[in-house]
Amino acid sequence: MIPLLALVIGAALARLAGLAGVDALDGWHPALRVGLALMLVLTGTAHFSRTRRADLVAMVPPGLPRPDLLVTVTGALELAGAAALLVPATARWAAAGLALLMLAMFPANVSAARRGLTLAGRPVTPIGTRTVLQIVFVATAAVISFGP
Repeated sequence: MIPLLALVIGAALARLAGLAGVDALDGWHPALRVGLALMLVLTGTAHFSRTRRADLVAMVPPGLPRPDLLVTVTGALELAGAAALLVPATARWAAAGLALLMLAMFPANVSAARRGLTLAGRPVTPIGTRTVLQIVFVATAAVISFGP
């Protein structure tokens, strides 16, 4: 739920900044880019955090090679994508790539929920809730990629 809050609060604050006169944030499209970037910084840094990395490695579905490398690569892609979202010239392509990345990572969330894993000592998000969250995240990326 924290990533959703980061997305919503980040976008709302960016939109308020736009309304207050920050030209680069004048509109919902740039505000959504900021919100999604904030969410991805939050989730991307978790891939490298001492308290969460082992849990994220455990979430990788059994049978996939090198779960530790997959977590490193996906974390790096999330952080690079967050930075690219903030650059207008790269934002649309970054959002499209991030939508694909989120779709590719979704099976790990489903697998983790089915296996009853924990993240930072708490059960991972149930499949139904996680599916709704994933739809929101991917839809946000799609709006950025295909929007004005």
